[in-house]
Amino acid sequence: MKKNYQLLIFDWDGTLADSIGRIVLAMNLAAERAGEAPSEEGAVKGIIGLALIEAISILYPHLDQARLEVFRQHYADVYMALDEQPSPLFEGVVESLEAFRAEGYRLAVATGKARRGLDRVLKANGWEHFFDITRGADETRGKPHPLMLEEILAHCQVEPGQALMVGDSAFDLQMANNAGMHSVAVGYGAMSLQALAEFGPQVCIDHFSQLREWLSGPAHNQFPR
Repeated sequence: MKKNYQLLIFDWDGTLADSIGRIVLAMNLAAERAGEAPSEEGAVKGIIGLALIEAISILYPHLDQARLEVFRQHYADVYMALDEQPSPLFEGVVESLEAFRAEGYRLAVATGKARRGLDRVLKANGWEHFFDITRGADETRGKPHPLMLEEILAHCQVEPGQALMVGDSAFDLQMANNAGMHSVAVGYGAMSLQALAEFGPQVCIDHFSQLREWLSGPAHNQFPR
């Protein structure tokens, strides 16, 4: 029995793209340029998914607004240099997304990236017109506020119960919960499946291709959490 979802919404970093290591490196190189101590890898992973200014302010709460903006610019400069060749997509992403399109699903992206960065990676993958809609953190409210998902739902004219949010961070799953949507947790990105399971995803997967297996399988079928 096919599950009754019409719209699949994906986070980008850590869900579709293997970019977590690059984000951690960019954050700590930016910290060095800003005269701040580097952050632990786990701490940086813990803020991935948030809008950039909010993420920096959590890692470096003592920074005032002016210094936050300087840090943000350092990060943008460093990440652009590191990401001259955009991070690769995870194994199975291209084939699965193409299959979802062929099967009639609507597809969208909801990301903590800014629009400029999102457009750049979409273009690099030849996906400028692949998704029904994409939303970046600088053109709406950031995660875990539900506005990003609400805008996607309105554009696609889909009810929350007919949509599924797929992400690798607590912010992705909290955003889905706040929007009244189901979610899927992926365990190969920023956070472990053990940490994500507490937010009540419908299923936890450790390889992207498992999403298609789950969607096409019996309604009761779940991969282990």
